[in-house]
Amino acid sequence: MSDPIDEANELLRAKGYDERALAAHPTALGAGRAILKGTRIVSPLSDSAEVVLQVVRELVPPAAELTGMLRPAELRRGLGVDG
Repeated sequence: MSDPIDEANELLRAKGYDERALAAHPTALGAGRAILKGTRIVSPLSDSAEVVLQVVRELVPPAAELTGMLRPAELRRGLGVDG
């Protein structure tokens, strides 16, 4: 089974983001947690690694199409979760 953080980072690279612009990282909060951070997001988004992967897969546009900054509250709303 592939690691959700690695998969999220592969998808981000394929969408044109370098690690400084936007990347998923493990957190110190425990196994299965991840944080999405970088210069293209207003503040980090922390959740389960699976949710971070879902955000990257479904809600993060290709880098060339991103206007402005990603906002964690808007991403959560896109998942149907209050931010």
